[in-house]
Amino acid sequence: MSSIIFITVSAVISGCETWNEVELFGTTQLDWIERYVDIPNGIPSHDTFNRFFSYMDPEPFEQAFRKWVASFTEELDDSVVSLDGKSIRGCKTGPTSALHIVSAWSAAAGITLGQVKTPDKGGELSAVLELLDSLFLEGAVVTLDALSTHPHIVSKIRERKAHYMIQVKRNRMLLFNDIENAFVYHTPDRHTTEQSAHGRTEIRRIAVIPADKVVMTGNTEWKDLSAIIRVTRWVKDNLTGEEHNNVAYYISSVPNITAMRAAEIIRAHWAIENNLHWMLDVVFSEDADRKRNHNAVVNFSLIRKISMVGLSKVSYKNIGMKSRRKAAMMDMNYREQVINQL
Repeated sequence: MSSIIFITVSAVISGCETWNEVELFGTTQLDWIERYVDIPNGIPSHDTFNRFFSYMDPEPFEQAFRKWVASFTEELDDSVVSLDGKSIRGCKTGPTSALHIVSAWSAAAGITLGQVKTPDKGGELSAVLELLDSLFLEGAVVTLDALSTHPHIVSKIRERKAHYMIQVKRNRMLLFNDIENAFVYHTPDRHTTEQSAHGRTEIRRIAVIPADKVVMTGNTEWKDLSAIIRVTRWVKDNLTGEEHNNVAYYISSVPNITAMRAAEIIRAHWAIENNLHWMLDVVFSEDADRKRNHNAVVNFSLIRKISMVGLSKVSYKNIGMKSRRKAAMMDMNYREQVINQL
C-alpha cells in the first residue's frame, strides 16, 4: 500500500494525470523509486493502480490526510479557513451528476486541511457540517458562500470555538432584506481598497454595522452574530472602458470587527478559488479527469492536494506550479526536495 501511494504521489508531482502515466513514471524511474520503497515484484500495472484506488475506502485516507496536515499547521488564531465545494465534471457519466467535493482551505498556510465528498452540489450542506466536525478550528475565522447560510452551520462553527463570515444572498430573503435596509438607516464603519492589475482597475468599499445596533427579523437564528457587512465592488476594464458594479452582504461573529478586518477576511476567502480550485483545474487538470469510479476520483483528488503541498513549499528557478511539475519529472534532485517536504 505504501509503495503504491508513494509511486502515485511522486508521479503526480511529476506531471502525471492517468493510471497509464503513473505506470510509465514507475517503469522509467524505478531506480529512483527504489531509494525510498521496496518493489520486489516490479512496478504495478496501470490496471493495478486503478483497482487499488477504486477499492480503497477514501474515508480512512482522508482521516490520515487531516492528521498529516495538522502535524505542520500552525495555530489558527485569527486565521481564515475557507470551505467551498467543487464539482469534478470529468467523472460525470450520462445523467448522473458530477461528484462534488467540499474542501477546507487555510489561507495562511496555503494548504487544504481536509475534504468531504458528496454525490452532487445539493448535498453540500451536510458535507460542510461533516467537515466542520472533523477539523480543529479553535480560534479560526471560517468563511463560506451563500449556499451554507444556515443556522445549523453557524451553530456548528461556534460549537467548534471558531468564528464565521458567511455571505448572504436572496436564498435567505428575510435576512437579506433586513441587512439591505440596515445600511439605509445606519452609518457604518468604512474601508476602501483599490487595485490596478491585469488591465483593469478594481475598487472595493467595505461597510460594517454592529449587529446590536440593528433590529433584524430572526436575528436570534444566527448564533453570536456580531456584525453585518456590505461590500460594493466596482471594476473597470482599462482597455475597453467597460464598467461593472455588484454588492455582496455578509454576516459575522467576529467580535468588534472593523471594516478593514472584514476586507482582509473576505479577500482571504477568495484564495480557495484562486489558489485551490483554479490550481486543481489549470495545473492538475482535475476537471478533465475521466476516472469513473468515485473512490478513485476522491482518492486521486487527495493525491493532488498532497502533491500541491510539496510543490508549493519548494520553488524552482522562479517558475510557476505547472512548470514545477515538469521540472520534477526532469530533475530528480528537485523531485527529492519536494518529496522530502512531505
